[in-house]
Amino acid sequence: MATKIFVNLPVKDLNKTVKFFSALGFSFNAQFTDENATCMIVDDNIFVMLLVEKYFQTFTKKPVADATKGTEVILSLSAESRQRVDEMVDKAVAAGGTVSSEPQDMGWMYQRGFADLDGHLWEVAFLDETAFPTQE
Repeated sequence: MATKIFVNLPVKDLNKTVKFFSALGFSFNAQFTDENATCMIVDDNIFVMLLVEKYFQTFTKKPVADATKGTEVILSLSAESRQRVDEMVDKAVAAGGTVSSEPQDMGWMYQRGFADLDGHLWEVAFLDETAFPTQE
């Protein structure tokens, strides 16, 4: 069974992308960083490999999707509180990202979304499991 996840995303400008995600509070593993790629640390077992498009293309025979024109994936991150959801999305927008979805408050779940510099969609959600509706 897998114990770690590595999400691979193509990016146009690695330096700008690192600056963007650094502004959101993420760190990077220098061991897996060069002019073609970097390893963004989300958690102890969750990583996002940010690969320059030309380098990303070497891993697939399919064309690289333009995330500003279509959605290939929505990456969802959990947050410790509603306030943390708002802080993360606000930081993303301040760093050059755009709002991709307005706040959704379902009582037991609160989420907002942003698009990063390359158009990849990210959602940040707080889940209050104690308020989750029960089925009877």
